Amino acid sequence: MDRIRIGGGNKLHGTIPISGAKNAALPLMIASLLSEDTLTLRNTPRLADVRLLQRILQNHGVDISTDGKRPGQIGQCGETLRLTARTIADTTAPYELVSKMRASFWVLGPLLARCGEAKVSLPGGCAIGTRPVDLHILAMERLGASIAIEAGYVLAKAPKGLVGNRIVFPKVSVGATHAALMAATLAKGDTIIENAAQEPEIGDVAECLVKMGAKIEGIHSPTLKITGVTSLHGADHTVIADRIETGTYAMAVAMTGGDVMLQGARPDTLDTVLDVLADSEADVRRTNDGLRILRNGAGIAPIRVETQPYPGFPTDLQAQLMALMTKAKGTSLIRETIFENRFMHVQELARLGADIQLQGDRAEIRGVEKLTGAPVMATDLRASVSLVIAALAAEGDTTLHRVYHLDRGFDSLEKKLQNCGADIERLAGQ
Repeated sequence: MDRIRIGGGNKLHGTIPISGAKNAALPLMIASLLSEDTLTLRNTPRLADVRLLQRILQNHGVDISTDGKRPGQIGQCGETLRLTARTIADTTAPYELVSKMRASFWVLGPLLARCGEAKVSLPGGCAIGTRPVDLHILAMERLGASIAIEAGYVLAKAPKGLVGNRIVFPKVSVGATHAALMAATLAKGDTIIENAAQEPEIGDVAECLVKMGAKIEGIHSPTLKITGVTSLHGADHTVIADRIETGTYAMAVAMTGGDVMLQGARPDTLDTVLDVLADSEADVRRTNDGLRILRNGAGIAPIRVETQPYPGFPTDLQAQLMALMTKAKGTSLIRETIFENRFMHVQELARLGADIQLQGDRAEIRGVEKLTGAPVMATDLRASVSLVIAALAAEGDTTLHRVYHLDRGFDSLEKKLQNCGADIERLAGQ
């Protein structure tokens, strides 16, 4: 199993190209099930989760091709996928595939909408807490599907097709919003989705669906109106820049010091995060090319933050912010309101010398003068990159184990950091 070695103490200087958003790319790929025509997705990140979803979609009969690297294209540029679901060969999503990636459960809506039936495995447990699919099921039932759960599978049927209806989510859910939105595009009549998640990635998927012929109003708002159509056609769409990757590298620069241009970043999707970084005394500059982050000499100021659905501070940047606050000049407070087990990185940060106290859903981080390199272990995707941020500012070497978590969500992380002067390398597994 591969490891990553990080030598701390180097400031970061240079340019980091921001990849396409994983959290948009995955549902966009699933949206290909809604049409017989080809969906072309540009700027798709090179990630383990993207490769796994390709396998899952191919199991349903989707033909997928990948464009090769183009002249002048740097290694960290995204790739172009062409997905064609001419015929759905199988409406079953088996446990052995769904259990490896929860987002694959989202095939339920498109399969049901297009084929009138779907058999999808329940996704199982998750390291960062329970993420139930009850709201997905609620949405499909509101659209007229009959649902049964047997032997760990959701059996959904709508032999006469889905019918538009009013869906009111009792709480905000990104996954359920994606599922309801995609399914409603082929339902008969109008669907109103209330208390919809407003993440930029959902807006990106909605805009792609419109290119495919869907009729959607209220994009980027908590109320979506979808007028069903009989079929969708192909489209050509570029995946939105990854705001979580952007925030992660911004915090790495704030941690180590230096001056980095995050090329292609979308600052408009990160207003709350950038406000927090500015409060920590990082120099944040929005530009026509993306986002420039600087910190030369100024200490890190402590902050108080709680995670919230968009446009609040994202849970997917909570671990990275905590790593940054380990060297703040004072005490910071972070409250995690989204996932109940998303403090698993705390014990590993403590191995580097961090002083963090937990009480329920709150973490108190007392800034320390220095961190010291040590062997650490990734527990989930965001936790793993928080350890990279801390290691970049630690004295000596840190070895990160279980780096397959990083490969699920960060495209070319070592290369991007190396190009900005970081002492980081991947060590092949033994």
